[in-house]
Amino acid sequence: MSMRDGFVRPGRSAGLTDVVRRRYLLSLLVRKETRVRYRGSVLGWLWSYVRPLTQFIVFFLALGIFLQQNQRIENYAIYLFSGLIVINFFNEAFGNGTRSIVDNAHLIKKIYLPRELFPVSSSLVALVNLVPQIVVLLVACLVVGWRPTLLEVACVLFGLVIVFTFAIGLSLLFGSVNVPFRDAQNFVELIALVATWASPVLYDWRLAHEVLPGWLSVIYQLNPLTAAVQFFHLGFWYPTSSREASFPDDLLLYGLVALGISLAVLALGQLVFRRLEGRFAQDL
Repeated sequence: MSMRDGFVRPGRSAGLTDVVRRRYLLSLLVRKETRVRYRGSVLGWLWSYVRPLTQFIVFFLALGIFLQQNQRIENYAIYLFSGLIVINFFNEAFGNGTRSIVDNAHLIKKIYLPRELFPVSSSLVALVNLVPQIVVLLVACLVVGWRPTLLEVACVLFGLVIVFTFAIGLSLLFGSVNVPFRDAQNFVELIALVATWASPVLYDWRLAHEVLPGWLSVIYQLNPLTAAVQFFHLGFWYPTSSREASFPDDLLLYGLVALGISLAVLALGQLVFRRLEGRFAQDL
């Protein structure tokens, strides 16, 4: 047996496979980020409730009351909040993941560890922060008579897988590009601004299909965020309604394609990340 058997060249990454192998490091990063996030804050974890609730109140007053969406969409408050938490999760995971390499420059320049740990841990922290929002949503749903089927609960999990995969893929892509070109995080802010309006969070999905031409309507529906929001609506809002609401006929097909797109973005993000990570320490 060779003396070098079982050893690997230092600094050579196996990509996301290394993240799985080093789960302990990943858990340490997640715990560190969750503890540091609200350190020195008076409200602490309460900000996980305050921010989404404030956003919900603003949109509900502006759209639900003033523009009368509350009369057009049954249980509009549930409809709105179940869509908002998807977008909030995506924006937080994507935004923090893009900045994660630059924000952890002190670690990257001193020791070697799989760089993918940082974008992935940022997405997991966003997932942790999603839990309080889902708790609030569940309480509201139960109050208005939430009685989901097992299939509808599965739709929520499927939507979460889509948006989580999509966010990690974009975080790897933009996070690696953001090291040599800091303009990348400005593009992320623009994407986050558009994301809320480019999916049926604030309005009925049928409005987009009535306004958009056929081919653009298909592209709109294939947006992974659109599919994720609709699966959350199907799992949380639909069981609280009179079940007369409509969804796209091919929602499952659109969802599978959206998952495929998310996986493709993940593969692209990993490819670009591995191409650029060799210069991270130097560029930082």
